[in-house]
Amino acid sequence: MSREAGLITFSDVSFEYTHNKPILIGANFVIRRGAKFTLMGQNGAGKSTIFDLITGTLRTSSGDLNVMPRTTIAVSRQVIPREELSLTIKEFFEKCFTEKMYDIDPKIDAVLEVVNFATPHDRLISSFSGGQQARLLLASALIQNPDLLLLDEPTNNLDVDGIEHLTEFLRTYKKTVVVISHDADFLNAFTHGVLYLDVHTHTVEQYDGNYHDVVREIALRIEKENRKNAQYAKEIQANKDKANFFAMKGGQMRLVAKRMREKAEDYEENKVDVRREDKTIRPFVISIPKDIPPKVLTITSFKVIRNHKPTEKKCDITLKKGWHLQLVGPNGIGKSTLLETLASGHAKGETVSPQVKIGYYRQDFSTLNFDDTVFDALMSVMERKIEEDMRSCAAGFLLGQDVMRTKIGSLSEGQKGLVAFAQLVLMKPGLLILDEPTNHINFRHLPVIAEALNKYEGAMILVSHVPDFVEKIRIDEVLDLGKK
Repeated sequence: MSREAGLITFSDVSFEYTHNKPILIGANFVIRRGAKFTLMGQNGAGKSTIFDLITGTLRTSSGDLNVMPRTTIAVSRQVIPREELSLTIKEFFEKCFTEKMYDIDPKIDAVLEVVNFATPHDRLISSFSGGQQARLLLASALIQNPDLLLLDEPTNNLDVDGIEHLTEFLRTYKKTVVVISHDADFLNAFTHGVLYLDVHTHTVEQYDGNYHDVVREIALRIEKENRKNAQYAKEIQANKDKANFFAMKGGQMRLVAKRMREKAEDYEENKVDVRREDKTIRPFVISIPKDIPPKVLTITSFKVIRNHKPTEKKCDITLKKGWHLQLVGPNGIGKSTLLETLASGHAKGETVSPQVKIGYYRQDFSTLNFDDTVFDALMSVMERKIEEDMRSCAAGFLLGQDVMRTKIGSLSEGQKGLVAFAQLVLMKPGLLILDEPTNHINFRHLPVIAEALNKYEGAMILVSHVPDFVEKIRIDEVLDLGKK
């Protein structure tokens, strides 16, 4: 099919928020009707911005972005905006349409069935868990029956059953899909190709094939280009050495030296511009205070949600220094609610030893003040506010000078996650509570984060639906909230 037949066509498209912050420079790619693409790129590269350009929320700075006439587009967002949490299910779905939808209830039931979720239409959005909200976000896009479905991190907060259900749906989906995700196995199950947004060149590389094939192709290309450049480097140095030798001879030899230098310059121009790989965060350590007590936390009871009602359960759990506890259970059972109450330090059935500082990584980043700058957010958690130490820690999480004065609310979701981890390092908590810490995080960073959590010497409570991530972390005890 010709480029002109693309459902969406980017032709030399450039976009920048400010004159010194380009996202795209001369981007060219085509999304064909019925194709299923992965949109890859480093945290903060601008993947969500591309979605906003496609939907018309943002306008290009230059170039042509063509959308085939009468193409309908729907986006499954990463998170439900805070102002929509007070809506009922029915009100939430009504907001998906610009005109009033009559008899919308059967349509709501139909899309909820697709995402394997049933709930009364008068229930408030705020009452649902993160995983249940993820299903609602997907359903809010599907109810529009779009020609192009844009999914932004759709597996975040989903349990194993939810991911399997979504994967099967996308395998059989007949329309066009573009997905932003860091879940390699999920992507490999249905993708036809990859659009790679290079954060360094601000261009988009288009590849055909499934996700794993494309990643392998990119790696082989880079290896080949590096070998070619290594050979050029040898030739360049050899000609420079010869040029210096002949130049010292004087007379006619200076002409030979000049030709050697010109040959070296030719080799320099022929060197291949190798695409730089995404940067990975530096290895880090979440230190603990020296005076942390041997017994950090005891839990004698907790609540789970069954049939939409809280039920109290008795238990006898003691978290000692260095003890790692994992909470498991299906979406909606109450894992995040339990973590939130434990993070308060004074929940019913909870006793936290005096002087123990709690570090809480929340899946929706609501522990961060979105009006703070990155600089203020990191400095605020430090006992000894030494700016040099803060900047050194931030740099390890790829939070450089270019984002220091940026408000948290303006960061990508992945960058918010990196700020949250940097805060934990600077805070030095004795008790670490982590709710889905892989959400929105670039897959290259996950092994580094897992290693830091594995070595964490304080008490830790972890919720994660990513088995490959959890396998890399020492878990001493598992509490299954779904167990009767």
